[in-house]
Amino acid sequence: MSKMGDIRRIYADLVCAVAGVKDPRIVEAFATVQRERYLGPGPWSISVFRHYVETPSDDPAYLYQNYLFAIDADRGLNNGDPSFLARMIKLLELQAGDRVVHVGTGVGYYTAIMAELVAKEDRVEGLEIDPVLAERSKKNLSHYQQVEVSAASGAVLKAVDVDALFINAGATHPLSNWLDALAPGGRLVLPLTPQEGGGVVMRIKREIDGYTASFVSNVWIFDCVGARDPRDDRRLARAIKERGFRQVQTLRRDRHRRNENCWLHGPGWCFSTEPSVSDV
Repeated sequence: MSKMGDIRRIYADLVCAVAGVKDPRIVEAFATVQRERYLGPGPWSISVFRHYVETPSDDPAYLYQNYLFAIDADRGLNNGDPSFLARMIKLLELQAGDRVVHVGTGVGYYTAIMAELVAKEDRVEGLEIDPVLAERSKKNLSHYQQVEVSAASGAVLKAVDVDALFINAGATHPLSNWLDALAPGGRLVLPLTPQEGGGVVMRIKREIDGYTASFVSNVWIFDCVGARDPRDDRRLARAIKERGFRQVQTLRRDRHRRNENCWLHGPGWCFSTEPSVSDV
C-alpha cells in the first residue's frame, strides 16, 4: 500500500468510526475514492467554526481529515462533513442492482462514494442546480460508466423506480415527485430545515402498505431550491420546537383531518406518530 493509500485507509476508518458505520463496503469506498480528484488543486480552505483556514501546502494528505473543505468559500459552500455523509449513505442501504439518485451532487465526491457501492451496470444519477458545479462534477465522475450528472433542480426530478434517493439539501416538506419516484422498498433520506435554526433528517421507506418514516439526525444544511414553502417553514419550525420529532413513525399520503398524531401536516402528506399498518 502506498503512503497515500495508508492515509486514505486511516481516514476511512476514522470517518466511519465517528459515524458509527461498520459496513466494510462503505469503509472501503471512503478509502478508495480520491478526495483531491474532486476538490481540485491545493492548497485548500478548511471550514473551522465558520471561518476558513488554508492548508499549509498542496499536499493531498491534508484532505484526509474529518473536516469540511471549501468548494466556494465566498458562498460558504463546502464539501460536506465526511462522517455525517457516511451516516447518511449508510441509511440508504445501497446494494448491487439499485438505482440511485443524489440531489445536490456538488463536485461529485459523495456521488462517487455511492457509485462504489453499486454495480457498474447500475445507474447512479446526480442532479446539481449550479451549472458550474454540475459541469465540474461531470468531469470528476467521468470515469464511472454508471454515473450520469445533470444540471437540474432536484425539485423537478422525473425519475421512477428509484431504490435510493438522497436529498443533499434542506427542504420544508417532502415533494410528491420524490415520494412517487420510490420503488417498492425504496429509501429516501431527506433533511427538513426551517429558515431559522437547525433541522432534522428523516428516513422514509416505501412499504407495501404505505411509507414508514423516522428521525435520524439533526442537521444544518443549504436550502433545496424549489422544495421550500413559507407556510411549511413555519409549521416545521413549530413542530421541531414544540413536538417530539423522535416519535414520528410514518408518512401518510391519504386524505385525513389533522389530529393529535400529526407531527407535521401538509397538503397531500403528513408525518405521523401513528405506526404503520404492518406494525400494528
